[in-house]
Amino acid sequence: MGSGVSRGGRRLRVRRFRYFRRFRCFRSAGAAVAVLATAGTLTLTACGGGNNNGGGTTVRPSPTPPATESFTGTPPSPLSSAASSAVASARASASAAASSASARADEFEASVSAAAERANQEAHKRLANVQGRGNAASDVSLSGIPRAQVNDLQAAHVNIHNSTDKTANFAVQVDFRDPNGKVVETRYVGAENVRPGQTVHPYAISHQPPQPILKPEVAKAERY
Repeated sequence: MGSGVSRGGRRLRVRRFRYFRRFRCFRSAGAAVAVLATAGTLTLTACGGGNNNGGGTTVRPSPTPPATESFTGTPPSPLSSAASSAVASARASASAAASSASARADEFEASVSAAAERANQEAHKRLANVQGRGNAASDVSLSGIPRAQVNDLQAAHVNIHNSTDKTANFAVQVDFRDPNGKVVETRYVGAENVRPGQTVHPYAISHQPPQPILKPEVAKAERY
């Protein structure tokens, strides 16, 4: 009899223990649901002890995918957007530099006398039918000019020497080459009424941006 009562008491205590364990698990799950209900989608998983006799639930937050209803097409990646911005900025900077250089060249040339401008236009016409380098290539050379003197432009002094015993006019073609040797610009320079033995120094001014550095060279020179 005593043994039967003892076994019954143990079974009663085991049942109470399981009951209270399940109660605590459900209460914890309920509290977690209340706290995380506003956080998004929830995932319910089993909650229990180390054996298969207990059961319950725990709550774990699951990431919510972004809403795409307001998008059309494929959203651009951050890397793609940054690259596109960099290319657009580089193109805008190059265009602005070219426009600025051309404007400064026009401004500087406008300060030159009307007679010099007329001589340059005449030089262009004279050289149109000249074959080879012309009859005065040996009497013409180029020398550099500090950029501060020409509004930070790429320019050169065209040194024209009249080696004859008569007053003469000169027409000179100056080519500007890039670092690869390609001619990117051609300018024409004229000098009128140069006395025997006299040397004059008109300008050849490039309208290209300050970079890259260009190399000027005498392509043709004609005395007439």
